[in-house]
Amino acid sequence: MASAAMLNSPCNIGAVKFEVTVKPSPNLLCARPSIRLNRRRVLTIRSSNEGHDKGSGSGPLRKMGLSDEECEAAVVARNAPEAPPVPPKPAAPAGTPIVSSLPINRRPRRNRRSPAVRAAFQETNISPANLVYPLFIHEGEEDTPIGAMPGCYRLGWRHGLVEEVSKARDVGVNSIVLFPKVPDALKTSTGDEAYNENGLVPRAIRLLKDKYPDLVIYTDVALDPYSSDGHDGIVREDGVIMNDETVHQLCKQAVAQARAGADVVSPSDMMDGRVGAIRAALDAEGFQHVSIMSYTAKYASSFYGPFREALDSNPRFGDKKTYQMNPANYREALVELQADESEGADILLVKPGLPYLDIIRLLRDKSALPIAAYQVSGEYSMIKAGGVLKMIDEERVMMESLMCLRRAGADIILTYFALQAGRCLCGEKR
Repeated sequence: MASAAMLNSPCNIGAVKFEVTVKPSPNLLCARPSIRLNRRRVLTIRSSNEGHDKGSGSGPLRKMGLSDEECEAAVVARNAPEAPPVPPKPAAPAGTPIVSSLPINRRPRRNRRSPAVRAAFQETNISPANLVYPLFIHEGEEDTPIGAMPGCYRLGWRHGLVEEVSKARDVGVNSIVLFPKVPDALKTSTGDEAYNENGLVPRAIRLLKDKYPDLVIYTDVALDPYSSDGHDGIVREDGVIMNDETVHQLCKQAVAQARAGADVVSPSDMMDGRVGAIRAALDAEGFQHVSIMSYTAKYASSFYGPFREALDSNPRFGDKKTYQMNPANYREALVELQADESEGADILLVKPGLPYLDIIRLLRDKSALPIAAYQVSGEYSMIKAGGVLKMIDEERVMMESLMCLRRAGADIILTYFALQAGRCLCGEKR
């Protein structure tokens, strides 16, 4: 039994044949047979199933039935199975010049060479949680299309609003901001309807919170939707926008919204001192938990046109340049930043978004507070129009524009693309 006789056993795996030679050990009770792969027949392991399970074409390669020790012994004996060969170097097209490699150590393209590598080193990411969905509401029951904003509607607050919020939540967008289209008969020079606790916005907040308690609701604090003059503040007879008297009205508006259940009140009026006054008014009424997102750098921009059509809130006269910022100014944003931080703002917003990426970055670099960007109606409508005319790929441009806002430093983005982008991020095609 302890003879040195050799036992040869041919084996087949796939289309490759090899031999296993087993030499019995003197102690058959405790020794394991040693394995020697015949070099004349080499086992090559491939990822494909060529020559194996030729009926199915999809089965895994058969295992050799060897233990870990036997596999290691074969490798130590330099009889390791071969892997597939190194693929040949791809040929360059005819006429390509033959040149020496450039003497450069740093080649940034190495980190861009495949989708997997690019994904691994992506510096900025975006998710539905970063998006806030602006929604227009009105007193009617039907949803009314907004001509200058394809895909956007004045939603009936009892039905269309609830349905649109449900769609957004389905794709992970759980934050909205409400903008009301107020009946002309309720508009006054002092905007008193803004703090009517049974007004359109407080009713809509209560309805949404009843159905979706965890929905994050932002509100707009400004008088323009409620003003017969279409301005963000009370207008004196000589056309001057009154600051402190307007702030008094805004405080009452913010408290009414907080009482209805708003999570974040957002003064967009650009009156001086309004953040501190609103903070004090909220705290005095027991709403210390309600946040303030200040429109810190809101510019007197030409990109707001479609929005004003949606709310029918164009100024009756003049413009808003005495309270909104000059688009030419950069350093002035720091003045507004310092004031809002000192007065107790929780979030700082820049509006518009893409034309003011430098301002978003400025606030990001100068403040530890969360930064918001508003991709306004004009930005939305331009991308939509370009898509309709087949001048651009709408979905790709939409996602690139949102990524640019994130890259500039925005933590959250108010965008009319929120639902569409959420579906894209979730991989939906509707």
